[in-house]
Amino acid sequence: MNFTSEYMEQLLLEFQGLLGNWSILCKPIIILAILLLAWLSDIVCRKGFKPLVRKIVRKTNFSWDDMLFNDRVLDNLCHIVPALVVYTLLPMAFFDKPLVLLALTKLGEVYLLVMILKLLLCFLRSLYLITENRSKDSNRPLKGIYQMVQVLVVCIGVILVFSILFGKSPIDLLVGLGAAATVLMLIFKDTIVGLVSGVQLAANDMLRKGDWIALPKHGVDGRVEEVNLTTVKVRNWDKTIYTIPPYTLVSEAFQNWRGMEQDSAGRRVKRHVRLDMSTVRFCTKEEKARYLSEGLLTNEEAAGEISNSTVFRRHLMQHLTQRKDVNSDMTIMVRQLQPTEHGLPLELYFFTADKDWGKHETVQADIFDYVISSVPRFGLRVFQSPSGEDLRKLS
Repeated sequence: MNFTSEYMEQLLLEFQGLLGNWSILCKPIIILAILLLAWLSDIVCRKGFKPLVRKIVRKTNFSWDDMLFNDRVLDNLCHIVPALVVYTLLPMAFFDKPLVLLALTKLGEVYLLVMILKLLLCFLRSLYLITENRSKDSNRPLKGIYQMVQVLVVCIGVILVFSILFGKSPIDLLVGLGAAATVLMLIFKDTIVGLVSGVQLAANDMLRKGDWIALPKHGVDGRVEEVNLTTVKVRNWDKTIYTIPPYTLVSEAFQNWRGMEQDSAGRRVKRHVRLDMSTVRFCTKEEKARYLSEGLLTNEEAAGEISNSTVFRRHLMQHLTQRKDVNSDMTIMVRQLQPTEHGLPLELYFFTADKDWGKHETVQADIFDYVISSVPRFGLRVFQSPSGEDLRKLS
């Protein structure tokens, strides 16, 4: 390389000697020639290389290459080529002025480094868009990881720029920064903690975009809209937006309903109705004959004694297993809870087939409307605290 530079210098000196008095025009001519070559290389990249890449990308059957080689990536790539031409040919114009050449070389190196950094950042942005559009990764909190990589790229770029400007090794600069590490950690404490927490959330699959989470201590109960380096945005059901740091979700317990909404085959209903215990009794012969015809009793049970609450529970089980909007492959249970002074709780435990919140609530309401309406048919009564109307009837 040194031999080539010396040869070019000797050639240019001989050329200036041949020009004689016109040798003063040699340097401007060379500078103009370098700028002309840089301009031509820019035109070739923008008018030839860029359309060619677009044409090739459009012909492929993949969608990821369209996002990977988008306009921003190709524009930044085209900006590097003219700068590289100027940087390579600078010694031809300023070989006789080492200080000017050194300054311009450093500026050229800094410019090339900045353009390469911009290209890398655009490339990372394209990778993020590709992973976001994949159904497999669309709900994963990848934005924080990509932001972390972008921060690392920028930090490395800043260190390299200073090493070029001051003519020192990047390792020496890192050693020098060791003394200021404590101060930097204090200044960027939230960013560093958020960075680590975001990586933990992504690595352990604790949180995804679109998850329904609840954090009652902080008033959070809604859908996750965004997970980035320093914040997690949640839109509550009242349409307010809560912004919480990722560290809060790592250090404190929160409830994620993803297992029920996405991974489960149904949405759970666990609700009870209270029966008046004074109405619980044995069935009469007429009632047993009717229940026997309905398939709620066997012949042996009809011959003995059985309570109306037992038959009512069987009837509810039969009703739930026959409904198409109840998932019969999951747990279905009608059970009694501990009796209290407020009556005998009869709990229905089942899963609706449709996990949509609105449809789930509709099915749940329809079933309990049926339960409450069926109670008198079995000689039972729903327990209810006396109201003002009840007191007026007594008076």
